[in-house]
Amino acid sequence: MSKGWTAPAVEALRARTIGPIASFDADSTPGFDGDKNSGAELLAERGQTLADLQELLYANGRTGDHRSVLLVLQGMDTAGKGGIVRHVGGLLDPQGLSIKGFGKPTPEELQHDFLWRINKALPPAGRIGIFDRSHYEDVLPVRVHNLVPKSEWEKRYHIINQFESELVDNGTTIIKCCLVVSKDEQKARLAERLERPEKYWKYHPGDVDERAHWDAYLEAYQDIFDLTDKDSAPWFVIPANRKWFARLAVCELLTDALAGLDLDWPKADFDVEAEKKRLAASD
Repeated sequence: MSKGWTAPAVEALRARTIGPIASFDADSTPGFDGDKNSGAELLAERGQTLADLQELLYANGRTGDHRSVLLVLQGMDTAGKGGIVRHVGGLLDPQGLSIKGFGKPTPEELQHDFLWRINKALPPAGRIGIFDRSHYEDVLPVRVHNLVPKSEWEKRYHIINQFESELVDNGTTIIKCCLVVSKDEQKARLAERLERPEKYWKYHPGDVDERAHWDAYLEAYQDIFDLTDKDSAPWFVIPANRKWFARLAVCELLTDALAGLDLDWPKADFDVEAEKKRLAASD
């Protein structure tokens, strides 16, 4: 267990252990007793470990190993999903990384089932994929705003479980993280965007409208945890009021998942000693 962690992140942050999402403390740092400075130091340290493990995954993918890793990020507006992509994804080699953001479906995407666009974005062998929002959008805003009948979105939990089970069976390790920001902190972050011209592009008037549906979203997230938090594809709840902790927590979960693959460097598919002699004899 890494320094500063009083309990493994995979245990302290697991959705089934945190209780009702409606009473979750977004200011907390479950399983971690360090401060912001120690968290930053540990992120740099663990980031190097993560990068080394990513190189192992990428190398194995280049030599026939079919395994991959998928990090799913969900959360309310301003929860910091983009910050996770930049600050945790930024620790990784871009050639071994696949990032996809999911917004409102396009007309083409609406002509297909809700998993069509997800399947197109899955990470190939040897890659780490990061989804900024995901297939869970189809049981979140779709549900909260009654975009499809209840009879339709209710079926999607089972479909999602089947889909993720198949991914795992085919070699994809899935880590699902819900970033939880408090309603007051969200308001403060939205206000900051309105005070800074370089942040205007991140502000959407609809963000304020969505705040009126806060409780409905919490109910929707609770059902997601209750119905789709599986050992094979676990949900982790990340308190996101402290950005430094959210980034550290996701880095720790990703590092743990990669370490669990127990990867080793691929064996040479050529005669090493013969190649050394050929190289030494070359001009």
